[in-house]
Amino acid sequence: MDTQWLSREELATWVRLLTVVELLPSRLDTQLRRDSALTHFDYYVLAMLSEAPERTLRMTALAERTAATLARLSHVVQRLEGRGLVERFPCPQDKRATNARLTATGWAKVQEAAPGHVRTARQLVIDALTPEQIAQLHEITEAVLARLDPEGKRASLHRHYD
Repeated sequence: MDTQWLSREELATWVRLLTVVELLPSRLDTQLRRDSALTHFDYYVLAMLSEAPERTLRMTALAERTAATLARLSHVVQRLEGRGLVERFPCPQDKRATNARLTATGWAKVQEAAPGHVRTARQLVIDALTPEQIAQLHEITEAVLARLDPEGKRASLHRHYD
């Protein structure tokens, strides 16, 4: 099979995308650790629970929404549970499954952390773009996500924000 090499422009775009993918998470992580004693992934888990009905999700659904393995998610939820931010309990509909619920302390932590996180997202990404570029970025991310998530496992999460 012949390799279709990237054009000069495609390669320049690809390298810039990889650089953003590498730099952005650490910048978000730095702000959240400094201001809220959370990692970016901790915040993401808490935020997904905060938006769920009754602030509760099955661990498998939470893993899907955060694109984490169950092993990684279990480790993080255990740590958050130790801080009193999340609690786990057997799923009433299926005793084999486990639910995670945001506690009142966890909800307060999300409310405390959200303004700084939004300011950082604005500073690093949103405010750097024009409204037209925001629309283009939305279309671009939809096209790429369709390739990364062809089954649409995370599509319901994305529709929540549209």
